[in-house]
Amino acid sequence: MIEKTYQPNDIESRIARAWEEAGAFRAGREGRADAEPFSIVIPPPNVTGSLHMGHALNNTLQDILCRFERMRGRDVLWQPGTDHAGIATQMVVERQLAARKEPGRREMGRKKFVERVWKWKEESGGTIVNQLKRLGASCDWSRERFTMDEGLSRAVAKVFVRLYEEGLIYKDKRLVNWDPKLLTAISDLEVQQVEVRGHLWHLRYPLEGADFNPEDPATFIVVATTRPETMLGDSAVAVHPEDERYRHLVGRHVILPLVGRRIPIVADEYSDPEKGSGAVKITPAHDFNDFEVGRRHHLPQINVLDQEGRLNLEENADYKHGLPEGAHELIAELHGMERFAARKLIVQRLDDFGFLEKIEPHTHMVPHGDRSGVVIEPFLTDQWYVDAKTLAEPAIAAVRNGATVFVPKNWEKTYFEWMENIQPWCISRQLWWGHQIPAWYGPDGKVFVAETEEEAIGKALGYYVEQEVISVAQGREMALDRTKREGFITRDEDVLDTWFSSALWPFSTLGWPDDDNDTARYYPTSVLVTGFDIIFFWVARMMMMGLHFMDDVPFPTVYIHALVRDEKGAKMSKSKGNVIDPLHLIDDYGADALRFTLAAMAAQGRDIKLATSRVEGYRNFATKLWNACRFAEMNECVMRDGFTPTKATETLNRWIAHETAIATREVTEAIQSYRFNDAANAIYRFVWNIYCDWYLELAKPVLIGEGGEAKTETRATVAWVRDEILKLLHPFMPFLTEELWAVTASRDNLLTLAEWPLRPAPVVLADVPGLATVMVGDPLAAMPPLVAEPAEDFRDDKAEAEIGWVVDLVTAIRSLRAEMAIAPATLLPLVLVGASDDTRARVQRWRDMIARLARIEGVSFADAVPQGAVQLLVRGEVAALPLKGVIDVAAEQARLARELQKVEADIKRFDAKLGNVDFLTRAPEEVIDEQREKREEAEGRRAKIAEAQERLRQAS
Repeated sequence: MIEKTYQPNDIESRIARAWEEAGAFRAGREGRADAEPFSIVIPPPNVTGSLHMGHALNNTLQDILCRFERMRGRDVLWQPGTDHAGIATQMVVERQLAARKEPGRREMGRKKFVERVWKWKEESGGTIVNQLKRLGASCDWSRERFTMDEGLSRAVAKVFVRLYEEGLIYKDKRLVNWDPKLLTAISDLEVQQVEVRGHLWHLRYPLEGADFNPEDPATFIVVATTRPETMLGDSAVAVHPEDERYRHLVGRHVILPLVGRRIPIVADEYSDPEKGSGAVKITPAHDFNDFEVGRRHHLPQINVLDQEGRLNLEENADYKHGLPEGAHELIAELHGMERFAARKLIVQRLDDFGFLEKIEPHTHMVPHGDRSGVVIEPFLTDQWYVDAKTLAEPAIAAVRNGATVFVPKNWEKTYFEWMENIQPWCISRQLWWGHQIPAWYGPDGKVFVAETEEEAIGKALGYYVEQEVISVAQGREMALDRTKREGFITRDEDVLDTWFSSALWPFSTLGWPDDDNDTARYYPTSVLVTGFDIIFFWVARMMMMGLHFMDDVPFPTVYIHALVRDEKGAKMSKSKGNVIDPLHLIDDYGADALRFTLAAMAAQGRDIKLATSRVEGYRNFATKLWNACRFAEMNECVMRDGFTPTKATETLNRWIAHETAIATREVTEAIQSYRFNDAANAIYRFVWNIYCDWYLELAKPVLIGEGGEAKTETRATVAWVRDEILKLLHPFMPFLTEELWAVTASRDNLLTLAEWPLRPAPVVLADVPGLATVMVGDPLAAMPPLVAEPAEDFRDDKAEAEIGWVVDLVTAIRSLRAEMAIAPATLLPLVLVGASDDTRARVQRWRDMIARLARIEGVSFADAVPQGAVQLLVRGEVAALPLKGVIDVAAEQARLARELQKVEADIKRFDAKLGNVDFLTRAPEEVIDEQREKREEAEGRRAKIAEAQERLRQAS
């Protein structure tokens, strides 16, 4: 028996246990071993993470696909797991140590600290997994993986070694994003661009051979910089080769202010003649663009900072080279000074000596570490790199030739732009938590890369024995103790970028390289669902690694979902205080309401503006279905053995079977084409409008009337449609539907393993001829044949024409009543003008129902529209409602005129704002979108007012 009130908190944990006990989500479960596989890998959340709204959206969409395909009989593997999240996890544990006043990381030493992190992971690392289960994620939790578990670690080592042996991994000195607080290189994804109100310093660089005079522009060249502290590392001044102002200076030198080092003036297109003076200082060791300019012109790379962001000058041989004797006093003063303090002193000294021309206020974007919060330094250091350009070529080709497609397709452009301009991938991090790089160094610095230390020792011994033989042959001595293994070689202390192990996720989680069975069955996966922000960092790298090691793309489809924003369209952030916690919404409204909200709003390419009221509204939708099922139960609506809607004789029951087929096709095809919002809205309309508001309402007289074949058939049809609804809705609202499936009938199976109502041949709606012109009353007219059992392929145009006419007539009358503010107690006469024989017959069968639902006092027929009547066009025939004496037409016209005047003023105001270039330039994106949406709403109101005015003119 169904409980009186729908309480999601009472249902969800119990249903989750039932799924787990039944092993409902296990891949390869009994009966599915030979089925067509459907596999999908979860974007592994950080082990430190807690469920946020992005996770909720991403995993809801994945779960819809997995539950849908599982019900269609496929062997579904939704591979779960978490990412070790190098920096994030190390920071969590270090903060914990500090809070407990325990020894820090360096005092503990590497081995004990890593053991401590593992302990933290075992105790606290499962938080987000449990939260995903609360959301209803139907992963095969028995296969949960972790990027640092034993099997995945072996995969990482094998990949590193193979790429190194192929020359695709190497060590190089290049610029990286350096975090001077965390003391490690970080990825671009971990860099946050922050708008800062700073300054632009215009500096005078004296020309070599000229007698410098601050008043004489012929004696210097002006460069502008936002970072005067790095000028000590300048290697050149660049000007555009076609800039006539400086062409005569190319090849000459300037004298670097304060320190007197001689640097060249070079011609390079990087310099923009339209910006500032047209001349720019080039600091290859402290700017990514300058680094490339420096490589083109073979300029020295002079690093003037240390790892902690302090000036490093005294010990810097590169820096000191070429300095005049008099510069050393300033160097000694600046050495070891914090970078921003040094900036102030350098600017002061430049001003003292006339080298500072002017200072301008300048707002610009400055990179900050997203975890440390400090300004990131482009830092020149030795790191390990992957030759991403070589690996990217087949990955680019795979998308170009359609082996992998992006949905929406416009994201392919983003993918190509990054991949075609890809830079070497820095994969080393100066951390302790992560996959330690499998590289060892011999006594002379020789590198030995191997999967294990034993293999590395073997390689090292072989190498040095060979060198010893050569040395003896050449008459040289080489001391080598081949009996000493302990400490013979030293392992690289760095760990790999987290994205390196994540790039292997689609095949390493399947057991590669140890187990080929699951890899052969489930790779490539069926689809990847992810956000646009990690196309570069994860999607592209999985493509590169998958093609290189598996000779196939990791997924044929990449579905890119948008952001979840607040209800005004602003990006959620803690600083704004507008973060919506999905767990709070689950507590208040249930997981199903949140899931359905996210799915219903997940239009392709459009960000979600999430309001709590929407979640509450879909909680009401769940309650509506709950109450409909209780109504069916109270009226003894149960399925009869052998019942099929194709054998129904009642027009109403044949109509609902027809509508069920439409809804089934719409939901199925929308999910298949990743139009999650269309699928959710199709089932919503069917449940709320067609089943609850119309079918059950029209069936009430039969259900509460005397017994007979019509009542028996209607009871069975109500139950049959209810069961089809539960199946169609299950991917979106799994807890609610599983509970109703269990309590509405005696069943021996879980709904999550029940058969989907329809298994159609693949159809792209855009390719269906004439679909856009099909009448709303008959959406099946242009659709291709269904591939299904006869009951699910049912269609009855005659039943649809009759019940559809009743529905459309009552809807039109209700709309008019609302439009004209006619009270419910006021009964209106209805005149059908020039009615056909079919319409007259329908009126006879449905007169009482029309009168009750539309608040009509009588139905008559006429050959012409009565005077003073408003006309409604219903399926090509005229229905007239005489309003004389019912409303004051003149007063209503005056009211509508006032409303029209107001709405036109609103539109004019919106147009003024949206036509203002200054507003469009300065206003946040969400504010502009809000104004556009308000204008669209106002246009809709204007159209409705105009329609109402036209009807009143008819009645005048």
